[in-house]
Amino acid sequence: MKEPAVSADPTQVLAFETDCHIFDGCGFPAPGLHSFLFEPLVGDASSNLYFNKPMLLALLGSIIIVGFFWAAFRKPKIVPGKLQMVAEAGYDFVRRGIVYETLGKREGEKYVPLVVSLFFFVWMMNLWSIIPVAQFPVTAIIAYPIVLALIVYVLWVSLTFKRHGFVGALKNITGYDKSLGPVLPLAMLIEFFSNLLVRPFTHAVRLFANMFAGHTLLLLFTIASWYLLNGLGIVYAGVSFIMVIVMTAFELFIQALQAYVFVLLTVTYIQGALAENH
Repeated sequence: MKEPAVSADPTQVLAFETDCHIFDGCGFPAPGLHSFLFEPLVGDASSNLYFNKPMLLALLGSIIIVGFFWAAFRKPKIVPGKLQMVAEAGYDFVRRGIVYETLGKREGEKYVPLVVSLFFFVWMMNLWSIIPVAQFPVTAIIAYPIVLALIVYVLWVSLTFKRHGFVGALKNITGYDKSLGPVLPLAMLIEFFSNLLVRPFTHAVRLFANMFAGHTLLLLFTIASWYLLNGLGIVYAGVSFIMVIVMTAFELFIQALQAYVFVLLTVTYIQGALAENH
């Protein structure tokens, strides 16, 4: 029986035979963790100094976002053209629909650039999953959501101490409320660990897990569509291909939704830092 070809280097992507189909005596090359590992494009993986495909996509995504808004607003017009209209719609959606709705215009205006940048960056990193040739969501590598969550975490903590002072910040973070009576120490301990440890972890993992799972499902049905193209398996290949289309459409929705949820939580954390009573 044929076996999937495996690279001798465990840090490289596991390959599978593209001519392998059902009834050919070879096993199904199921996606797994190896589907999220990439050979360095530049450098050496053993030295931890390298540049790979997800890094390239993150860089290209950043350039695309900056280039899009620069092109849209470099010569703004009172009567906007199509590009400026699309850019303004996206910008206003985040500014009014997320920042203003949560923080208000007076408090929220200064955070609009950060939140808009986060929204479109996360969305672009997610979108790579369904773009031909790229076909990989950068946020499915947990390092990227962790860094983004840490940026929000540092902002939240610094704002809390700046707004309330040391004692006030501790009360804010621990949810100090004298009305809780005897359970106050336990409640404060739970809130402390929840806010300082669990919050940044869940903020990052929520984005990572959704993109990781979505990409795995897309890979599963895509590989299955090819694998089943043999004999009677063609019927099942058609069903699998339909699922690829359905999952792609569903991923489009999830990608935008996860970008929205990420920045909505960001703004909620900022609101908590600025609130007098938390």
